[in-house]
Amino acid sequence: MSHCDNNWNVNLVRFLPLALRIYIVTWNVSTKFPENISLNKLLGLENRPDQDTALPDFFVIGLQEVNAQPQNTLYNLFKDDLWTQKFKEVLKERDFVVIKTEQMQGLLLSVFARRKHLLHLRQVETEYTRTGLGGIWGNKGAVSIRLNVYGSSICLVNAHLAAHDHMLEERINDYERIVQEQKFHVKAKETIFDHDYVFWFGDLNFRLTGEATTSADEIRAMVARDELKQLIEKDQLLLVRREGRAFSQLQERLPQFPPTFKFEHGSNDYDMKRRPAWTDRILYAVNENNYRNVRLTAEQTSYKSHPSYSISDHKPVTSEFTLKVYEDTTERTISFKPIELWLVGEPNTIEYVIPNGFDEGNADWIGIYRENFTSLSEYLAYEYTETYKDKQHQLNEQQLQHLQNTRTVQLTFSENVSLPLDTRYQLLYFQSTGTRGVTGLVGISDSFAVEKRCPSPSFDEID
Repeated sequence: MSHCDNNWNVNLVRFLPLALRIYIVTWNVSTKFPENISLNKLLGLENRPDQDTALPDFFVIGLQEVNAQPQNTLYNLFKDDLWTQKFKEVLKERDFVVIKTEQMQGLLLSVFARRKHLLHLRQVETEYTRTGLGGIWGNKGAVSIRLNVYGSSICLVNAHLAAHDHMLEERINDYERIVQEQKFHVKAKETIFDHDYVFWFGDLNFRLTGEATTSADEIRAMVARDELKQLIEKDQLLLVRREGRAFSQLQERLPQFPPTFKFEHGSNDYDMKRRPAWTDRILYAVNENNYRNVRLTAEQTSYKSHPSYSISDHKPVTSEFTLKVYEDTTERTISFKPIELWLVGEPNTIEYVIPNGFDEGNADWIGIYRENFTSLSEYLAYEYTETYKDKQHQLNEQQLQHLQNTRTVQLTFSENVSLPLDTRYQLLYFQSTGTRGVTGLVGISDSFAVEKRCPSPSFDEID
């Protein structure tokens, strides 16, 4: 939590408890594209937004084996990948915004938040670790996104570990490497397990023990007889957690759904070339006692697979959680003064108010977005703000004190900013250190229209 970061003497009167719901999806999509499929059921949504009930506050989408051919990688540099676009199409109708997306070859992780939460998400940062070919190749490994939500710190890890029944030790080594190498730049939250809440999911590839004694046909027969409790006792992930060899800091409600791998493409029939297994998992950890007189909690309200999705040889898995967080009522935000007129093709000066004690970053910037933007990456133009950190050694005590007070600042956008006239826009202020993209949205303006100045009449047009 940014409001205390293990400071036990914090005055908790300032903090109000909130319950936030987070919905997590993990799916190995087997290089398939999201053509001719509906994602509504996967996301727990109805066919129309007006039919939805009790939407979660966040959707977290973790995919593995996304088609990462060179031509698609080039495409993704300029546009969201096809899977992100597909999820965005569904969620934008529910007023969700893409906060961050991170991709490493076939691993893709995206976080969507309801628009009303945007000004309470801070210090967003991404990280990745390659474990394929000893860390050289990114076909296996993990991508992660960490962020502060109303002050509570959350780390989301999407992983794809070593495959095949006999590669258990390699999976354990992959886990250890990810834990050791994922380092963030947020103070006191440098590692995955420094965070208040951790969610670790993906194609973890753990199989069932007894390869020599329990065949694929026998596993399929046990599934048909609904002997899942007996079968899960052979699960490698469960066993290594019990032995403390990997994932022991995380919890998991044991799956009560059939093994999610490996299926014949386009069907619900297991592919008997592989022994069925629960490769696709969602685990979590809560540092319950990080703060004095406050107990953090995460209630897992669902954990299930979705057999109706058959484009891949894996079935997607989802889980929903209710988290307890504490809103810091002293959280500071930037406010913009109304923009009366924005003229295209001319310099435009805006004004914003910096509150008392606001900590400007070295690389703060203000972006121009279309009204009702659907992603924080959709800025049309931006300008860096003027910061004083590099000048503070030149300022006297009176000037430094002035900078700590509430003040109004002007910023001019270049005449080269070209905005279409057929829509309205908003300004977004991002607080940024400039270090590996650690950033947070701390101000949103009211919407405004743009106009083009009428040309001055020529001499011949004047009577």
